[in-house]
Amino acid sequence: MGAKLSLTVNGKPTSMEVEPRTLLVQLLRDELKLTGTHVGCDTGQCGACTVHLDGRAVKSCTMLAVQAEGSAVTTIEGVADGSGALHPMQAAFKEHHGLQCGFCTPGMVMNAIDLVKANPNPSEADVRAGLDGNFCRCTGYQNIVKAVLAGAAAMRS
Repeated sequence: MGAKLSLTVNGKPTSMEVEPRTLLVQLLRDELKLTGTHVGCDTGQCGACTVHLDGRAVKSCTMLAVQAEGSAVTTIEGVADGSGALHPMQAAFKEHHGLQCGFCTPGMVMNAIDLVKANPNPSEADVRAGLDGNFCRCTGYQNIVKAVLAGAAAMRS
């Protein structure tokens, strides 16, 4: 038996019936075809599945879709302004080569945006601590940190 679910995803009201055991990441990827949210570890350790739930970064592989009832979910597909321009944090990741294979990038960007909302002028140490729990196997994090600092500056402008 399914559970009725109503939420807003990337600004669009969405209602559907889901199996009660459906994870939020499964709903986003499989039902809504928002595949920018990645599944890495299935245990909440890698951060690839990070989305915003009511404005806060959460790991969508660790929560049931029904827990998002009535909430606003933003995925990486929803952070740009709709005009085709990248969000300042996305642009900073591109400009500062804060990505390589790209697998971790959506989760990194989503977590970085949340970090900068809470701390608009983070230090390098703040960024490193704030991204703890988001793994990247390619970049060595140096350019990710530079990208987040540049994104923070752009978001302040």
